[in-house]
Amino acid sequence: MIIEIKGLVKRYGNLVALNHFDLNVKQGEILGLLGPNGSGKSTAINCMLSLLSYDNGEIRIFGEKMTPTSYTIKKRIGVVPQEVAVFEELTVIENIDYYCGLYITDKSIRKQYVQDAISLVGLEDFTKFLPKKLSGGLKRRLNIACGIVHKPELIFLDEPTVAVDPQSRNKILDSIKELNKNGATIIYTTHYMEEVEQLCNNIVIIEKGQVIAEGTNEQLKAMIQINEKIIIEIPDLPETVRQQLQQLPGVTDLLYHNALVTLNTEENKKVFSKVFHILEDNQVSFGNFYTQQPTLNDVFLEITGRELRD
Repeated sequence: MIIEIKGLVKRYGNLVALNHFDLNVKQGEILGLLGPNGSGKSTAINCMLSLLSYDNGEIRIFGEKMTPTSYTIKKRIGVVPQEVAVFEELTVIENIDYYCGLYITDKSIRKQYVQDAISLVGLEDFTKFLPKKLSGGLKRRLNIACGIVHKPELIFLDEPTVAVDPQSRNKILDSIKELNKNGATIIYTTHYMEEVEQLCNNIVIIEKGQVIAEGTNEQLKAMIQINEKIIIEIPDLPETVRQQLQQLPGVTDLLYHNALVTLNTEENKKVFSKVFHILEDNQVSFGNFYTQQPTLNDVFLEITGRELRD
């Protein structure tokens, strides 16, 4: 295991931020760490990095106990914070070189590592730019380059794609895949569920300082009572028809919003034709009629009862 956490407890006065929190991260994983705001994600990460003390429990990284003075362990870790942390008076290449110099003293190796980081995030055309001249997406890429330039074995990425353009988002996601392909283990936090589905081979959901669900994307989807969704465009849905649809065997939930009916089902193949016949028999006009597989967001809402950004 790259990370082993057992029984971690962190209190802020009467508030229990982490309540016997356990976590295991295997080498080579991209672990998605999810939870509503205030669930304990940031506290857990700060404890892992020994930036916060904690009241009880144990943290081991690379098989060794993590402490504030574990400098040999910290050299093997890269951190990309949510807030862009670069020097405004230094150019792109100077920023990356500075952060690399904190870990790598050999000048020739450092020079190669800096070029590798620039290439990874696609900043070749911006090396002499000051950060203030960069777009938000390019700044995010620079932030990542500074955090991973020393080629760490374990990388913490906190919301790396917040408020970036689609081109930069795709480049960032490709860079993360490349880092993982080259051997890095990654802890990834985000509010974008589609990114977790795309990147992560293991997912942990935290609520109130505890792990409440863990598994692969498919394993988490299997935990909830939704096989597929039936989605129908209906401009006007009579209440009597709504009740008929809601009471169909296999329908677990019905939502009608903005002229869209969404039926969560357990047995979609049997439900689909029955829904169609109810609408036909009641002469209800409808438009598009299609099915949708459950998403990670459905899992999150089912398990926590809250939107990820709550």
